Amino acid sequence: MEDGLSSFWGPVTSTDWCEKNYVHSSYIAEFFNTTSNVPGILLALIGLVNALRQRFEKRFSVLHISNMILAIGSMIYHATLQRVKQQGDETPMVWEMLLYFYILYSPDWHYRSTMPTFLFFYGALCAVVHAVFRFGFGFKVHYVVLCLICIPRAYKVFCKEISHWYFNPQGHALWHILMGFNSYFANTFLMFCRAQQREWDPKVVRFLGVFPYVKIQKPKSQ
Repeated sequence: MEDGLSSFWGPVTSTDWCEKNYVHSSYIAEFFNTTSNVPGILLALIGLVNALRQRFEKRFSVLHISNMILAIGSMIYHATLQRVKQQGDETPMVWEMLLYFYILYSPDWHYRSTMPTFLFFYGALCAVVHAVFRFGFGFKVHYVVLCLICIPRAYKVFCKEISHWYFNPQGHALWHILMGFNSYFANTFLMFCRAQQREWDPKVVRFLGVFPYVKIQKPKSQ
């Protein structure tokens, strides 16, 4: 491989991330993206042991097992960078979100016996469709939608509790602040990129020694 050692797994056939490939081992394409899943596996194992020891409902044991499967799938994917292995990472992401959906919404579901059946077949259908059509952007949109669907229920669970705290963290207000910073930094980054494209010699300068902004030097002809 041009980035490092020879590849045991052959040419890259999946999405290739920013990390250089096969730098530390011929068996691991992306070393840090692979090994960074280890904490997730260990935490899921701790959660599983606790769920079993405390005799929580089986759904929570399944959820922790799902976390481990997802982390292992992610390790295999980033170690090999093969298309089939990528689906072994992405499909469990959908299944895990369906489990969260079930745990969050099942108390309010009027036809409880139908919910697991529906989610099971929906998850199976997603796996088959994703395997056949190999969605890229579509998969990401679908996953984000599943995450967003879970948010209202999570809010309903915690809102009353948080409102009685001595100190309310004001999550939505923090969202405003963080999005303000996010927008500013994103805009600054785009301005820098555009200035590079126009060859305006951009430089990052910090206002009050903290906040970055872009300073440019346009050619006189412009």
